Amino acid sequence: MTTPVTSALAARLQAAVKARGQRWTEQRQLIADVLAASDGHATGAELVERVRAQDPSATPSTVYRTLDLLEELGFARHHHGVDGRETYHLEEVLPHGHLHCHTCGAEVELDATAAAPILAAIERATGFAADLDHLALQGRCASCRSAAPR
Repeated sequence: MTTPVTSALAARLQAAVKARGQRWTEQRQLIADVLAASDGHATGAELVERVRAQDPSATPSTVYRTLDLLEELGFARHHHGVDGRETYHLEEVLPHGHLHCHTCGAEVELDATAAAPILAAIERATGFAADLDHLALQGRCASCRSAAPR
């Protein structure tokens, strides 16, 4: 079973979709609930699988169209991992980047405060304002570095 989106967020989602002239369906609610339960690190394919486990009539195109709609309305975001796959999360997840250990595969979230100096350095050096939600860096985590220092 999924963790449903908060009632306040559900009401805002429904209002935004209806204001756009579209219907808020049970499948869209299920997709939002599955996305809320994913903790922000589920690929589209994983979300399709999780939604279909609860509603076999849900099609992949319905899931992806709903993800696109939620993103267009500002309720969801995606980022590209180091492997190029898109992962999704609801707006309730604070903006963050990702650090990926290429030795053990661990993924660590990089919050906005910790990322601020990195983003500022990029902007100073290039004039480019990087998007934290799409920041994914590869390296070695502390455990792997201490286990096998270079």
